[in-house]
Amino acid sequence: MDRVNESDLEWNETDRGDTRFRRKQLAEEAGGEGIGCSLYELPPESGSWPYHYHTGNEEALYVLSGTGVLRGEEEKHDLRAGEYVALPVGEAGAHRVINDSEEPLRYLAISTMRDPDVTVYPDADAIGVFAGSPPGGREERSVEGFFEREDAREFWDLQS
Repeated sequence: MDRVNESDLEWNETDRGDTRFRRKQLAEEAGGEGIGCSLYELPPESGSWPYHYHTGNEEALYVLSGTGVLRGEEEKHDLRAGEYVALPVGEAGAHRVINDSEEPLRYLAISTMRDPDVTVYPDADAIGVFAGSPPGGREERSVEGFFEREDAREFWDLQS
């Protein structure tokens, strides 16, 4: 049984437009394989990963401190400390966490670590493909890429 204390880990930071957060990959650091768990901290007026859903992995959120908004498939929901949200596989689990407050928002993001996975980004009309290591995994991938859906081709059109 491996374990890790979050205070012993360095933050990984992402800063791309309104996507700004700090992350510590707890499960991976503790040797977890089938379940992922990351600690996220969103500064005021920022968001997590762009609005998306997974076709192969279920996710969940548990809010530790702060407040924010969870953008879902059809509406937005307020988030506050102590709330747990299940995000099923598929469109019904589409989400983005937004910190619309003046204080940091801290939460755990938990997920199955199934491989392969396709992540759908409805706002960008794009998909991400992952094989060899699931989203959030650090292993080398045999297949990985992001594609605009308008670039899709029929299989036989590619055979020339």
